[in-house]
Amino acid sequence: MEKTYLPTQDTIERNWYVVDAANQRLGRLASEIAKVLRGKNKPTYTPHMDTGDFVIIVNAEQVDVTGKKRSEKLYRRHSGRPGGMKTETFAQLQARIPERIIEQAVRRMLPKNALGRKLFTKLKVYAGPEHPHQAQRPQSLIIETIPGAQK
Repeated sequence: MEKTYLPTQDTIERNWYVVDAANQRLGRLASEIAKVLRGKNKPTYTPHMDTGDFVIIVNAEQVDVTGKKRSEKLYRRHSGRPGGMKTETFAQLQARIPERIIEQAVRRMLPKNALGRKLFTKLKVYAGPEHPHQAQRPQSLIIETIPGAQK
């Protein structure tokens, strides 16, 4: 009888990837990033363990959405006080805090438990083209969100 392979924390290899979000579709980009954070792109994937890689996203301010979502998609947050609901559109949030759009999209695609919270800490999002993680020597990760599109 064969035994099931379970990776240990010291055998898991963690890579760093840089993803350019410029002109990428938000949902398709977020789902691919969630797969990499979870480790689903590796043969050592284990559902109950953190086998994923680190992901750095640059140019978050240039992420795109289709249709009327720019003016109709709403982001809500609540202070916890009566009447404390604040609402803003995609365009308003993109002008104010562009990183939050991608962070929320990816966070909501991760598991809603302690593992998901741990995985989310491996996501680094930056509005512009610069990031402070050069020491980790991140590799470029091309995510083709529009099938057959020219870059």
